[in-house]
Amino acid sequence: MRPLNRHYFVLQTNPGEQFFLFTSLSAWLIRKAGKSFDPPQEFDDPNSTISKILENVRKIGVTIDFAPSKLKQGYGEQAIFVLDRLSDEALRFVGFSWNTPIPPVEEGQEEEEIDDDMEVNLDRVEEDMAGDYSEEEEGDILHIDDLSAYPLDKLVGEQGHERPEQIMESSTDAEQWKLEVERVAPQLKVTVRVDARDWRSHLEQMHEYRQGIQDSLVTTRTHLDRLQSDISKTLEKISSREKYLNSQLEGPLGEYKQLSQMLAQTREQYKQVSGGVTERSRLLSQLTDDLDAVKSEMEERGSSMTDGSPLVNIRKSLSRVRSEIVLMDVRIGVVEHTLLQARLKDKSMMQRDLQIAVNQNRTFNSYL
Repeated sequence: MRPLNRHYFVLQTNPGEQFFLFTSLSAWLIRKAGKSFDPPQEFDDPNSTISKILENVRKIGVTIDFAPSKLKQGYGEQAIFVLDRLSDEALRFVGFSWNTPIPPVEEGQEEEEIDDDMEVNLDRVEEDMAGDYSEEEEGDILHIDDLSAYPLDKLVGEQGHERPEQIMESSTDAEQWKLEVERVAPQLKVTVRVDARDWRSHLEQMHEYRQGIQDSLVTTRTHLDRLQSDISKTLEKISSREKYLNSQLEGPLGEYKQLSQMLAQTREQYKQVSGGVTERSRLLSQLTDDLDAVKSEMEERGSSMTDGSPLVNIRKSLSRVRSEIVLMDVRIGVVEHTLLQARLKDKSMMQRDLQIAVNQNRTFNSYL
């Protein structure tokens, strides 16, 4: 059997083929469930095949609440229902059990490579800076925090007229500095990667979601309160209208109840009377049939009494009998003549034989 689509028995494609595949698949499932079932043939009666399938379905405890003719089309909800129940029974008979699902192992996503010319990672910048400065150069670096503890004479140096505030002033042109910053700024794109496993980011998202829920709850609560008040008012109106209608319809309902009881009694009487009418109607039809038979018989007898066709028939019969008698007389005469000739012939032969015997006797006597 060719592989079937999972939606093969849902829609109509080829009713004949679908019905044959449905019966074949049902027979296979019944045999899988440990019962004997002959495979259906192409020229089998579809009604008998469907009745056998439904009989096996009822044996496994399934209630059939649809007409068997629904399965003759070979597709639809009823066909899928029968196949589903037979599949469950076959799986139960063979002892099939579902194993615990094993979730697939998710492989870590490879980090996208970042172009060194366009983006700069903070961790990589720190590593590059730490590699650029060696241990020998660390002695020449002056930290801002160490200025307070650094001697003043060393800050001044050999030239005593130079002050620290004069040294901190830059001699670079501001316009050139701005142009250089504008040229280099687009190439210094700093990307800060957020770790999905960091609890701080999760906590920040939770606070954002909570704030969003609280903001939405304010407007939603007003709408819900308004809706609750409207619903409660509507229910009160409905209950009051219902009480009013019940009070107004109490009398007509009592009358309706009495009329319903009278109608039930009248229907019961009608059933009893209609039973006698049915019996009398049957007797009337029987008497009518008998009367029609008598009328037809009387008509036949009356027509036969006035009709001369029987006499004509009798005369024809008499003439036919007479002709047959003449023919019989002729045949009797022919037979008598034939018999007479046979007797005469036998008599002449007897005389000749007697004469021969007498001659032989004389010859024998003369010889003696």
